[in-house]
Amino acid sequence: MKSRLVASAALSALVLLGATGCTFISPQATTINYSASDGVNVSDESGPIVVRNAFIVANEDGSVGNFVAALVNQTGERETLTISIDGFDPFTVTIPANGRISLGADEEPLRIVDLDTQPGATIEMHFQSGETTGAKAEVPVLDGSLSYYKDLVPEED
Repeated sequence: MKSRLVASAALSALVLLGATGCTFISPQATTINYSASDGVNVSDESGPIVVRNAFIVANEDGSVGNFVAALVNQTGERETLTISIDGFDPFTVTIPANGRISLGADEEPLRIVDLDTQPGATIEMHFQSGETTGAKAEVPVLDGSLSYYKDLVPEED
């Protein structure tokens, strides 16, 4: 009887270890930073402006696009973000102290004429704020096929 009890306890311990042991070698998904939407988050740890969910909604032929993003100023002073794309004049956006601007929701998106990038592609953009050198990111170009992006598709010139 005693050997059955020991065998039962050993089997229970083995099953318990087998069922929970995978968490010791697998990374926890909740500790992995990622963009939870269609856009990208731009990381410039030393800059005062944080760029969240950045993407471009382009018209059907990709000739015109609207840049959409949430821009957050984490400082007590008004800050300016410069957004650059090769071949285009830079865009500047000023964000109030401890404030946020949501391009495409609270504010008009930034219109990019002569974009020449098809929806489904990405475009390299550079984001710079404060005294930092800034950060580059591959920003996705989307279309209006999803209902919640239809209103963001730019009108033809």
